[in-house]
Amino acid sequence: MVKMMQRAFPRAFSAKTSRFRCSSTALQSTLTKPVQQNEHPLPKMPPFDYTPPPYTGPLADDILRKRQQFLNPAVFHFFKNPLNLVEGKMQYLFDEKGRRYLDAYGGIATVSCGHCHPEVVDAIVNQTKRLQHSTILYLNPAIAEFAEALASKMPGDLKVVFFTNSGTEANELALMMARLYTGSHDVISIRNGYHGNAGATMAATAQSSYKFNVIQTGVHHAQNPDQYRGLFGSDGPMYARDVDEIITYGTSGRVAGFIAEAIQGVGGIMELAPGYLPAVYSSIRKAGGLCIADEVQSGFARTGSHFWGFEAHDVVPDIVTMAKGIGNGIPLGAVVTTPEIAEVLACRNYYNTYGGNPVCAVAGLAVLKVIEKEKLQQNAFNVGFYLKQRLSSLKDKYEIIGDVRGRGLLVGVEFVTDRHLKTPAKIETLGVMEQMKEMGVLIGKGGLLGNVFRITPPLCFTREDVGSFYHHISSSFHTYSSCFFKYSCRFSGRCDGLRVV
Repeated sequence: MVKMMQRAFPRAFSAKTSRFRCSSTALQSTLTKPVQQNEHPLPKMPPFDYTPPPYTGPLADDILRKRQQFLNPAVFHFFKNPLNLVEGKMQYLFDEKGRRYLDAYGGIATVSCGHCHPEVVDAIVNQTKRLQHSTILYLNPAIAEFAEALASKMPGDLKVVFFTNSGTEANELALMMARLYTGSHDVISIRNGYHGNAGATMAATAQSSYKFNVIQTGVHHAQNPDQYRGLFGSDGPMYARDVDEIITYGTSGRVAGFIAEAIQGVGGIMELAPGYLPAVYSSIRKAGGLCIADEVQSGFARTGSHFWGFEAHDVVPDIVTMAKGIGNGIPLGAVVTTPEIAEVLACRNYYNTYGGNPVCAVAGLAVLKVIEKEKLQQNAFNVGFYLKQRLSSLKDKYEIIGDVRGRGLLVGVEFVTDRHLKTPAKIETLGVMEQMKEMGVLIGKGGLLGNVFRITPPLCFTREDVGSFYHHISSSFHTYSSCFFKYSCRFSGRCDGLRVV
């Protein structure tokens, strides 16, 4: 990692003065020195009334060895020294040594109510004791009650629910339904979007990192309405013209559908430009297609302003897909559509062995109840607004922060080495992420260029947690700026780039 940083000419953390010098040996020493030894004290976390019992299981080195030997080689891990996380409580995680971490990643926007929320856990345990699994071919109250509760959260005539095990499965089903219902094959998705890693969803995904060299047909990728890097800024209708052109020049004039996330998660917490979805939905429907809202990351109150991400754009989809936050970590997904569209599957047999099994169904129902009872949507709105305020104040201080964006507790921070050129600060992003882990704060990374912090904590995140997060990231910037500043001056002979003002 240090060698990569040395190759990167990291100007972004340079300070105004140029009196310091730093050799590569000094850089190595600074980056590998434990955070506790730095001259500035470690920021404190909010008090938390829980201490985990001593962990007696396998340690990180043994787990890593077995993982490398027996698990999928495509799976990677965060951090130079990967964490062995053994327990979680609400917005906190604990490692094998009992150290507490503030979780600002939420298992990739999956932990909605909080780690091991007692009401969700009780629902799962009690159901498991009674009946873990039978089959959808028998009656069971859990799946029916959950479907009814979920349908009540949807607008319009979106009232029929199909349960799956993941977001990929949900999106696969939605795309198949659109093609069957319309009799067309062509689908339009957006560049930079992610929708899954199976056949149709890999085709709809528009990031090369997640696409294998296998047959992927019938999907056209439209220009991304990227408000930060896009050609038209925040002018959504201008980006929507590309969809019209795809329909005109790339299809027969009839399409099966359009699929998009309201806020691209894997793509770096990129909210679609305002006015884009209404214009595109109109064009797609004129071409005979269905509009699919991928709510895998933005759904279940995470955006704060609305329960579903698409609602912020004043549109009503024909099909909505969801997963992640639906079960607070239980493998569960769903597709919700209209009775008319749902009927397209009735001409054949379709069901999912595990989708909506009793244990998953009671977990999902418990999540809905907790979100309502604890007012987590309002909390996501209030705390998320405060979080963006604090992060925006850092943008005024550190030029490495090119953009702060998102809604509620779905927030992205994009790092650049040059604000004018928007040069991605890939190495610096990894470095700050590593520093924050050492300080006890966990965040994710995303974006096609790998330079965006994905901040997606459990919805129980508090203002005190935001304060702690702010002080930790500030301290991390300070630690890094000192080292990068010294190295930059030594090798580039100047100290511009990011100023610490």
